[in-house]
Amino acid sequence: MAGLTFQALPGFRDFSPGECAVRNYLFETWRSVARRFGFVEYETPILEDTALYLKKSGGELSSQLYRFEDQGGRDVTLRPEVTASLARLAAQHQRDFPKPLKWFEVGQCFRYERPQKGRGREFHQFNVDILGEAGPVADAELISLAIETMLAFGFVEGDFVVRVSDRAAWVAFAQQHGVAEEVIPDFLNVVDKIEREKPDALEAKLQGFGLTTDLVKGFIADPANASSAYNAIKEDLTARGLGSYLELDLSIVRGLAYYTGVVFEVFDSKKSMRAVAGGGRYDTLVSTISDGGVDLPATGFAMGDYVIRNLIEETTHTNMQMQAWLQRQGAACDVYVVVADETKRPNALKLVTDLRRAGVSVDFPLVPGNVGKLFKRAEQSRARFALVVGNEYPLLKLKVLSARTEESGEADNAVEWITGRLLEPDGPLLV
Repeated sequence: MAGLTFQALPGFRDFSPGECAVRNYLFETWRSVARRFGFVEYETPILEDTALYLKKSGGELSSQLYRFEDQGGRDVTLRPEVTASLARLAAQHQRDFPKPLKWFEVGQCFRYERPQKGRGREFHQFNVDILGEAGPVADAELISLAIETMLAFGFVEGDFVVRVSDRAAWVAFAQQHGVAEEVIPDFLNVVDKIEREKPDALEAKLQGFGLTTDLVKGFIADPANASSAYNAIKEDLTARGLGSYLELDLSIVRGLAYYTGVVFEVFDSKKSMRAVAGGGRYDTLVSTISDGGVDLPATGFAMGDYVIRNLIEETTHTNMQMQAWLQRQGAACDVYVVVADETKRPNALKLVTDLRRAGVSVDFPLVPGNVGKLFKRAEQSRARFALVVGNEYPLLKLKVLSARTEESGEADNAVEWITGRLLEPDGPLLV
């Protein structure tokens, strides 16, 4: 009888070295852009009290929780998003930091939903937030960061657009048309799905609020309904030279109930997939989480690894940039030490240790092997150099694997020699 074969659970992923390299490309790009904008990194636990997400999540989130009782009898949940955790953390520690807080996190989240293209049950998110600033300047800074992140991945103007709306404008619209206060969140959920809803179903849902499809779509189509906050953001981004990436789109509402004002989503221009990133203002969430103890206006956005990777891979110039990065970063080591004479293995081990302490990435064969196979292993590792330790020791040979050239040096100054060579191009060398 065949043994049991285990696989990753549906919607979950293994990260082989190649997959890890792609993930690292995303993470390093995210971190480098956030730091260029003066944001600092934080981290929150993956496991939280379930009540944190039930307090003011809204939409479908509560039905998608990975929720269970732990061995201490606590009702806990694997975090489905990071904003609630950030609100908890900020409420506890905001006095220790000058305002505004400009924080970011790259972390893992979990949602029990149907796996499909651009969506899994576990995923990594780039979360960027500004807390303590209520004005649209903070929203403009975040949208600017989102645009610069896309540019850092190699996207260019015409590849993507940032669609911006304002939930405050919709709340005013609902109030003007007699929608009861307590069902405004339900109305906003209908608007949020307006592009995906079938016409008859949409009309029926809107009639429940005393509205019609024509009335709602007419509001969306009229640029005069842009809020003052949107106009301020447009002016700010235009001054930065980024105004052309912005588009007013009042159909953007966002599903989570804690959003209070400006909201936005980043889409590929062809709209071939779901939003690449999205977020907005959530001025009351910190107060809600802290039961009124801390009142801290906030705005933020998140970008998930699934959709941005798909878009990178499906866009020729961004995929070429990523592949070039992977090629540069894909080497297991800089130097592969070929032990050509096993009697010199102790000398080779000392060289390996000295080079590693000098900051050089070094690998070597753990067991004896045929010299030809060892050179093949060196090439497979994508090392720049093969350092040969043979019967000529203390004379060493350094082979440039890409150029098929070779030079010699002494073991006594091997560290200085090789660290210097790593700074030089791999052009023709004197033998």
